[in-house]
Amino acid sequence: MASIGTISTYPNNARAAKAVIAGAYNGVKVDLKDFDFAKDVTPEFLAKFPMGKVPAFESSEVNLFESSAIGYYAALAKENSGLVGKTAVEKALVMQWILFAENEIAANVGGWVYPLLGYQTYIKPNVDAAQEKVKRAMAALDKILLTKTYLVGEEITYADIAVVCNLSLPYTLVFDKAFRSEYKNVTRYFTTVAGKDHFKAALGEVKLCETPLKFVPAKKEKKETAKKEDAPKKEKKEKKKEEVAEDPMDDTPKPAPKVKSALDLLPPSKFVMDEWKRMYSNNKTDVAMKWFWENHDSEGYSLWRADYKYNDELTLVFMSCNLIGGFFARLERARKYAFGSMIVCGENNNNNIAGYFLIRGQTIPEEVYDAADFESYNFTKIEPSQYEEKKDEIYKYMAWEVEGCQDGKIFK
Repeated sequence: MASIGTISTYPNNARAAKAVIAGAYNGVKVDLKDFDFAKDVTPEFLAKFPMGKVPAFESSEVNLFESSAIGYYAALAKENSGLVGKTAVEKALVMQWILFAENEIAANVGGWVYPLLGYQTYIKPNVDAAQEKVKRAMAALDKILLTKTYLVGEEITYADIAVVCNLSLPYTLVFDKAFRSEYKNVTRYFTTVAGKDHFKAALGEVKLCETPLKFVPAKKEKKETAKKEDAPKKEKKEKKKEEVAEDPMDDTPKPAPKVKSALDLLPPSKFVMDEWKRMYSNNKTDVAMKWFWENHDSEGYSLWRADYKYNDELTLVFMSCNLIGGFFARLERARKYAFGSMIVCGENNNNNIAGYFLIRGQTIPEEVYDAADFESYNFTKIEPSQYEEKKDEIYKYMAWEVEGCQDGKIFK
């Protein structure tokens, strides 16, 4: 087979496999070349691929640095290729599934799996949110595949290549038997397509996950004690600096060095949390919220809706309010970086807890998710694009004007 170009990539990269599979269906070859980030990110490489990432495709006709574009190019390698659809409707559907594979599967699988592999910092709320988004995508896909063998038409298209390649990582690492049983149509589809010759040649024999990957916290290394030979030198230096030596019998615990929060390292924000707290405390809610929206910094701060997970277990209203108080008491570390309004709505033996938080940064920080009660709440991020539609609801939670509101507490 004639080669249409070469992809620089790391081994076993399913994103590069998309182009290899598409090329195989079109009767052309796509070569693979191992890429070493330590030595291959040269000025010449960056001149062709300014993002400096792989897969990176190079040919006499074009250089491409996005895996979907590379795969799509291979899918077009044959004139009138059925891989991209035969009609306008089919072409649009293929493009729909390419975008779905990237935005709904690959992006969220990365948010779930990469922290488990150590490629990204593990922040539990973020991983949980990514996992829920993957489940949502799988549920939608499962409905579509209830009556379909392939995503577009009656034969393999690039839509199937894009979706199956992006599903190969989670199916081998985190989609265990219990998880797969919830999405039987997708699993049937995945195993059918991944078992085809061209897919097996590029992806290998895909072994379905038996034990899902779990997060294992790194063990804290014990500080090494000073070497004996260094002790005399250290003592001499200390004696020169201090006229009076420390009492060797004094075993009073020394205060631990103050640990700086990662939030203090964020770029400065025009929005001042203390000023907002004063504004909220000293003015009517309509005045305070007007100031809030005029000064809010959506890059420096994020808005989150918080819902108690176990509302069906709540009994007396005052006890529900005490739950909020307990949660707020355990958020002491976050006081500098967060503001929240949580309320209880309903009546005795039929009430719920919900509210809104303003938090420094774009993710739930350790100061919040480390609180003992955090796991009892669902935190849902409100994106800036949702602000207009959510403004009235946010106002009502800040003013305690939600229908059925009985009591609440403010975290400030």
